[in-house]
Amino acid sequence: MAKQQQVIQAIRGMHDILPEQSPRWHWLEQHARQVLSAYGYQEIRLPILEKTELFKRSIGEVTDIVEKEMYTFDDRNGDSLTLRPEGTAGCLRACLEHGLLHNQAHRLWYYGAMFRHERPQKGRYRQFYQLGVETYGMAGPDVDAEMIQLTDRLWRKLGIREKVVLQLNSLGTCEERAVYRQRLVDYFKQHIELLDDDSKRRLHTNPLRILDSKNPDMQSMLQSAPVLLKHLGEESLRHFDDLKAMLDALGIDYELNTRLVRGLDYYGKTVFEWVTDDLGAQGTICAGGRYDGLIEQLGGRANHAIGFAMGMERILALIEQLPELSVPQSVDVYMIRVGEAAEKIGLLLGERIRDELEGVKLQVNCGGGSFKSQFKKADKSGAELAIIIGEDEALSGEVALKNLRVEQAQVNLNHDALLETLKHWAESR
Repeated sequence: MAKQQQVIQAIRGMHDILPEQSPRWHWLEQHARQVLSAYGYQEIRLPILEKTELFKRSIGEVTDIVEKEMYTFDDRNGDSLTLRPEGTAGCLRACLEHGLLHNQAHRLWYYGAMFRHERPQKGRYRQFYQLGVETYGMAGPDVDAEMIQLTDRLWRKLGIREKVVLQLNSLGTCEERAVYRQRLVDYFKQHIELLDDDSKRRLHTNPLRILDSKNPDMQSMLQSAPVLLKHLGEESLRHFDDLKAMLDALGIDYELNTRLVRGLDYYGKTVFEWVTDDLGAQGTICAGGRYDGLIEQLGGRANHAIGFAMGMERILALIEQLPELSVPQSVDVYMIRVGEAAEKIGLLLGERIRDELEGVKLQVNCGGGSFKSQFKKADKSGAELAIIIGEDEALSGEVALKNLRVEQAQVNLNHDALLETLKHWAESR
């Protein structure tokens, strides 16, 4: 007897989305698309693979992402390629390549898998899904406010607004940040004995990121560190004050977090994050900010840009905590057919239902089986209604219609009456 082959499992940190999980993903994606469309944002679809140079120039060579986390390889032509670790660089590359930034303003969004070789844990995967939003050509704080307003609307539609908090900060200009950076380095040098190894490594390469440290032994020292907001000039402060005034007018609450930073020089002015206490260490579900400097860094002319990205797995984890989560099922109506005549009639009737009621999701039983076994399949499908065709129904030209979720008597209907009943049922949902 041949030895049974061992079952191959998924790569660590790369997870399957199973059929019973897919409806929640579709539900989330549908709400996101609706909100983005309501604000006039257009979808752009981007390659999963990019030239490695793109991420080295955008993210920076001396970063954890580039040094440790990217999936990089040489293809058969000897070119170094990388599975995208984030979407901003690819989106901007596409806009520059296709001339979309010449005297134009754009509101764009994209969606898909990103890849980072990190230690897998709940809310952090090696293949994960992000929805990203980027705008170009708009300098004022009004588009900053629009982005925050857009996300606020999405959280409300999803029912998680009470679970998240908006944190806000300004990074000022590159010049203002350079002065602050030196003061920060001088301060950390005075407390070098309190810095952990990771922070010591960042001291001369990325000192602002030390402020992000979650090391409990460093928190008291970090609380007393110099504050970036106190080093901003008049124009940067006016931009930030105008943004806060717009959020106040919109009734969007926020917290000022002076330790909210980005470690890359092309970020400036507005940065924001939506955070939650309900997901443990992976508390950030959406992060964004202005990155005007990246356009020139990638070879374009000076311009303005702001964007954000949201982690879909983390948002779904929040949604799943809701006490009454109502997500549409993948099947609305299940058709049970027993007998050769019933199987033929069912195929034709099923197509008529799909033709006349496009919004109704109908699954027709295939593979035969008794009434009992098919009812079990109907119940497992999550369908609300069952259409039943047996030998008697095939002869009479009728079907039986049964509600699988509410206790009520099934009814016999001819095909025209069934279509009318299903139409009213679909409209009433």
